[in-house]
Amino acid sequence: MLRSAVLRLTLSYLAIIMLLSIIFSVVLYSISSGELDRGFRHQSPYYGAMAPPPGLPGFTEFRREQLVEGQAHLRSDLIAFNLGVLLLGGAASFVLARRTLKPIEEAMEAQSRFTADASHELRTPLTAMQSEIEVALRDRGLTKQAARELLESNLEEVGKLRALSDGLLRLASVNAEELPTQPVWLDKAAGEALRRLAPAAKAKQIKMVTTIEHLAAMGDPASITELAVILLDNAIKYSEQGGEVKVATVAHGKQVYLRVSDQGRGIKPAELPHIFDRFYRSDRARSKERTNGYGLGLSIAQQIARLHKATIDVSSTPGKTTVFTVKLHRADVAQADKKD
Repeated sequence: MLRSAVLRLTLSYLAIIMLLSIIFSVVLYSISSGELDRGFRHQSPYYGAMAPPPGLPGFTEFRREQLVEGQAHLRSDLIAFNLGVLLLGGAASFVLARRTLKPIEEAMEAQSRFTADASHELRTPLTAMQSEIEVALRDRGLTKQAARELLESNLEEVGKLRALSDGLLRLASVNAEELPTQPVWLDKAAGEALRRLAPAAKAKQIKMVTTIEHLAAMGDPASITELAVILLDNAIKYSEQGGEVKVATVAHGKQVYLRVSDQGRGIKPAELPHIFDRFYRSDRARSKERTNGYGLGLSIAQQIARLHKATIDVSSTPGKTTVFTVKLHRADVAQADKKD
């Protein structure tokens, strides 16, 4: 379909180019031919009365032959010019058509990958539930305890499906082009994120080290908090048992930075460009055990950063540490105090 669209767009561009070229050629030929004819008519009264040398045609016949020959040369030159425009214009039209449709092609490929990944992730828990239920139905001696275990297992799979659907809804919700912004205190956003994830950190005996300054950024309070939650959750998830997670906020000029680092196993350089892709999980590179989740968190974080015209940078040393740094636009402190 895209090849056909490229061909149609190329032909459309080429048709426009050739139409303009032909119109230009016709106008140029008309003007040039008129000038040649005008010169012939101006010279005819003066040279026409002169007697030509013996054996040679008269001036009128000679100039008329020159006029016809000049018009023929002009036509051949314009034809050659249009053929050149056709070739060069065709190549340029193809390149322009490819460039025009490239974002659409990338969006379609991304949508196709997203659909395939989402279908795969949805199929996994559904298949597990179906298999367990089918086995249980064939077991005529199914006990009450076994049925209870089956229901608990299915409930766990339902929880996974709900987590996936919630992640997809959150990813869709941050795709809005309009995002109201106001001064947001980063220490409050980070504090709220730490409060939410305290149980998860305690369960893995993760030590939370904070170096948080009282800094304000322009943004949406709920979205900034959600961004901090995602980065902290990601750091805790991929940290080793009893590890350490650091949270810091710093300012530099008109920018403020939210930095989250962990002491997990790091990310391989080849995987860094893909960690923000939907459903991408670098489990084997960052954890000895498979982690829960569907690889949507960092994709949501990137969308939030994009809507704030912010950036998320990541650096990692395999076997040592991984650092995520969010660069936000700094807010006026007076406005932030007033909002507070």
